Amino acid sequence: MTLTSENVETDTRERILVVAERLFRQIGYQKTTVADIAKELRMSPANVYRFFDSKKSIHEGVARTLMGEVEVEAQRIAREPGPAAVRLREMMKTIHRMNTERYVGDSKLHEMVEIAMEEDWDVCVAHMECIASTLGVVIAQGAATGEFEAPDLQLASLCACTGMMRFFHPQMIAQCANKPGPTIDQMIDFVIAGLSPRGKAN
Repeated sequence: MTLTSENVETDTRERILVVAERLFRQIGYQKTTVADIAKELRMSPANVYRFFDSKKSIHEGVARTLMGEVEVEAQRIAREPGPAAVRLREMMKTIHRMNTERYVGDSKLHEMVEIAMEEDWDVCVAHMECIASTLGVVIAQGAATGEFEAPDLQLASLCACTGMMRFFHPQMIAQCANKPGPTIDQMIDFVIAGLSPRGKAN
């Protein structure tokens, strides 16, 4: 395959995902068919199946794109200068904000996420692993400077991610919105206090 044809293939895949996401937002994942996507693109369903072997794989591609944008932003924050606690707080609040804006406020996209979570797609598992790993990068930097105390960095990142699940997981964000519990800032304070050296709180 030549470089030009590879670019065309990539462009077509991306166009399919863009149109699919728009239709998922407009009419919902369940009601959207591959034929609907093909019609919007002025191509045959058979041509769509050249790039994605099923509607589920298109759905996974859309989810991967949306989750990837959150991951990129989290990684950008991890690379910023400054105290680890400040960046950890910014990262956690950003993940919460992006997931709330994308999924909770949009009932059609929320439906898509629910299906993804129920089917336990690899893309969802990989996303949470990436988020935990990115949190771990900042925790490791804080441990290296003495700002944090985390003898087991992997455990620390998993605990931090698990502690924030109510604010990270789209379904939990929606379900817990009007239920009693700590605010996101209170939960982040708790996580950072747990990472701080004994006798010291940030």
